[in-house]
Amino acid sequence: MASDDYDHSVPNPALEYRLRLFAVPAAIVLALLFHASPTGHFLQRTFLSMIVHEVGHAVTAWWCGYAAIPGLWKTLIPETRGLVAPLVVFAGSGALIYLGVVTERRAMMVIGGVLAALALVGTVVISRGTATVLITFGGDGGAMVLGTLLMMTFFVPPDHRLVATHLRWGFLVIGAAAYVDSFATWIWGPIPFGEIEGVGASDPSRLVDELGWTQSQLVHRYQWLGVACFIALAVMWYRAVRIAKQELPVEPAA
Repeated sequence: MASDDYDHSVPNPALEYRLRLFAVPAAIVLALLFHASPTGHFLQRTFLSMIVHEVGHAVTAWWCGYAAIPGLWKTLIPETRGLVAPLVVFAGSGALIYLGVVTERRAMMVIGGVLAALALVGTVVISRGTATVLITFGGDGGAMVLGTLLMMTFFVPPDHRLVATHLRWGFLVIGAAAYVDSFATWIWGPIPFGEIEGVGASDPSRLVDELGWTQSQLVHRYQWLGVACFIALAVMWYRAVRIAKQELPVEPAA
């Protein structure tokens, strides 16, 4: 079934339409409320966004050729590139392209091709110093991107396994928490400069003190990425709501 198609056997298309209309905005508002509360922010950071933040470091490292291992509050990154991470990334990208060809989903083929191209650039073209900058930026930056992608999973077709297993609700909550917690830091602050116990210098401190960014560059680059993610999510939300609305049963004329 093409990604734009919906299962007409879904028992309540009106409910699906309302869910697509309100679920993502409500999740973002809820995440903002948690972020505004000291206790809520602590819980949000500790149990949801921190994990996505560390995965953001790791994913960025993988696409730069480093076999990173995400952990709690810290991601283990080797000092040199290796063969394992590039092979896994290229294999995964190739599998995505193949799956797109088999299922005739052009979007999947394009995504696989883009991921493979990014891995090639990250592994072969960019220097070790640039990779270090990207990996460091990829904490909050990756949390925004991955959080946005997790929220987008809510818009899978109604016959998708994520809907049947209700996993899309979990991904939505985690994604909203990760995106809001990371982006709000660079809108309202405070910027987390300083040392993290057991870890070392924070990402902002490393980017400014060790890697040569100015504070203005630091803030603006995170803000621009956050805005780009929001625009992408808004476009996906509008498209998903529009398609779901088209699936509503036509009421007979009076």
